[in-house]
Amino acid sequence: MGNAALRDLAVLEDVTFADVSGSVVAVDAHNWLYRYLTTTVRFTNDAAYTTASGEEVANLVGIVQGLPKFFEHDLTPVFVFDGAVTDLKDDEIEQRRSAREKREEKLDAALERGDQVAAARLESQTQRLTPTILETTRGLLDRLDVPIVEAPAEGEGQAAYMARQGDVDYAGTEDYDALLFGTPFTLRQITSSGDPELMDFEATLDSLELTWEQLVDAAILIGTDFNDGIDGVGPKTAVKLVDEHGDLWGALEARDEHIDHADRIRDLFLDPDVTTDYDLDLDLEPDMDAATAYVTEEWEVDDSEVERGFERIRDSLVQTGLDRWT
Repeated sequence: MGNAALRDLAVLEDVTFADVSGSVVAVDAHNWLYRYLTTTVRFTNDAAYTTASGEEVANLVGIVQGLPKFFEHDLTPVFVFDGAVTDLKDDEIEQRRSAREKREEKLDAALERGDQVAAARLESQTQRLTPTILETTRGLLDRLDVPIVEAPAEGEGQAAYMARQGDVDYAGTEDYDALLFGTPFTLRQITSSGDPELMDFEATLDSLELTWEQLVDAAILIGTDFNDGIDGVGPKTAVKLVDEHGDLWGALEARDEHIDHADRIRDLFLDPDVTTDYDLDLDLEPDMDAATAYVTEEWEVDDSEVERGFERIRDSLVQTGLDRWT
């Protein structure tokens, strides 16, 4: 989910949506979807997004509520989905599973005692991206003609590659790991109510007087999704160690420490597995009728939960001069 400690190293700037209007954003689909999914579950009656057969598709409500933000600010989203998960992430996945199981136990207890507020909060925290959620997300985006790119591995690595190639203007994610993948410019807080925050890769390297490789080395010392960091080493100490000793190996030797698979972790960020097999057709032509029917008829989502979102999409497309989309 990204290393929040990197925030202390990143060069960040508050920008307005007007500043980035007209841009193409490669969205970390899993990151974006999870945030809207958990919000929907927390504040929406589950009967509104549960089919007669018991399938839960709160994601469809979240997508319809979240997409208008792009269109209203004349941003074209490209959703990048994660591919195969590296075995180096197994420990993190197990930790997440264990944490989710503990939250599920607390959820059961809250329901038994009738604490609906606590139950709603815990229900949102136990969400995961099921095969049905991923399938229906792709299905809705397809009907809205929103481009999808299937990454062979980490979606953030694919988004970073596309940004470095100039095929998109920004990556869109809340994870600071976008820095480690070398994303030139990252838009954060695109799921928040206010304006976005811009994270600048080159400015970060300049401010720290580090190379890309050294930034990754510092992050590995702090800890990433793929490894635990060195005890007592925070952002400032990590930068100092890398600066003084040249690279990760020098820093580890100086501290008489070892990190398993450090070379592989380094390569995951510096040379991620990506695909060049994508063709971004940015001349979008959503089929709004098909999208609405897919959500409310095929997947039985309550009309009242998505009516306003679809209306915002239609209105925003007209306002940006792209009334052919409606």
